[in-house]
Amino acid sequence: MIQVGRVREIEAMVADIDRVADGGSSFRFVIGEYGSGKTFFLNLVRAIAMERKLVVASADLNPDRRLHASGGQARSLYAELMRNLATRTKPEGGALPGVVEKFIATASAEAKQQGVATEQALRSKLEQLTELVNGYDFADVIAAYCRGAEEGNEQLKSDAVRWLRGEFSTRTDARSTLGVRTIVDDASVYDQLKLMARFVRLAGYAGFFVCLDELVNLYKLANSQARSSNYEQILRMLNDSLQGTAIGLGFVLGGTPEFLMDTRRGVYSYSALQSRLAENTFATDGLMDFSGPVIRLSSLTIEDFYLLLRKIRHVYAGGNPERYLLPDPAIAAFMEHCSSRIGDSFFRTPRTTITSFINLLAILEQNPGTDWKALVGGLDVTSDDGGKGDLVVEPDDELTAFRL
Repeated sequence: MIQVGRVREIEAMVADIDRVADGGSSFRFVIGEYGSGKTFFLNLVRAIAMERKLVVASADLNPDRRLHASGGQARSLYAELMRNLATRTKPEGGALPGVVEKFIATASAEAKQQGVATEQALRSKLEQLTELVNGYDFADVIAAYCRGAEEGNEQLKSDAVRWLRGEFSTRTDARSTLGVRTIVDDASVYDQLKLMARFVRLAGYAGFFVCLDELVNLYKLANSQARSSNYEQILRMLNDSLQGTAIGLGFVLGGTPEFLMDTRRGVYSYSALQSRLAENTFATDGLMDFSGPVIRLSSLTIEDFYLLLRKIRHVYAGGNPERYLLPDPAIAAFMEHCSSRIGDSFFRTPRTTITSFINLLAILEQNPGTDWKALVGGLDVTSDDGGKGDLVVEPDDELTAFRL
């Protein structure tokens, strides 16, 4: 991954990850404009968490997946998180069976040392989960998976994983298949995440980290009661984190400034959250506070953006400087156009500018002998906020104003 200009933000997230690994909890909003790099930042945080031996679950919210609902949308979000469950050895997702297998292997080793049955050792380890909502049934499902593994019953193992993923839609099916009385439903999604956080620690992992993106979809909900219910769930998650009652569990949520600050439809419309998420009044004139629950992705500086484009060029060339498709003056010319034609959003929301730069490299690569000066002279770049224009620069202009 290529990341520039986010050193302090990354340091704050690493501190959160370390806190979760120590048995604590964390909660963060990552707020930035469309195209500012929120998703990329969350993916980087996800990768760091996996390197620190945490289990990571990630999902995007949409109209069919949200934090609170009564029509299955919350359970759908939980199922997506479990499908995307990832570890360092399986970063692409689908790691839930592996986590369960690791826990059973640990319990089996302890059972041999103690001279007891594996299921007895397993239930002894899971005893602490019974204090949580659905804890007894969770232990029964893990025990059922263990029996399936010992007996070679693949169907039983599959049914246990289905329950853990929240894929049972009725209690009747769960009871007839696994002998448990509850399922993961809309009302128990957050409680199930807290259970999973405890469980992965018992399996030998450092903690559980949940990455949720596109929270702007909560802001877009037309029903005010539905929005309030989702914000109330966020408040519950935040309170548990601040009070330390969610052991080994961290959350990072990505959203736009409107989602956070709109006092009519956004998070700030919920007064209890507004007071907890309000900015530090002393953080003015460029001063930053990364101790609060909100991290705002600041605009890239000119130097950061120049470094980013150079790194993209380097990656595109396969790490071989002799294969660079553009000289440094071309990058400076490209930046001059972006700065003069699309203004502040060039640094604040770099997605479109980076896409255009990659498109330029693609044309130069696939059309050998093409003069970059001619291409840059006719380049058209459209920003996320609608501004666009043709690049008008002198071919030999080194853009010394950038002082790079």
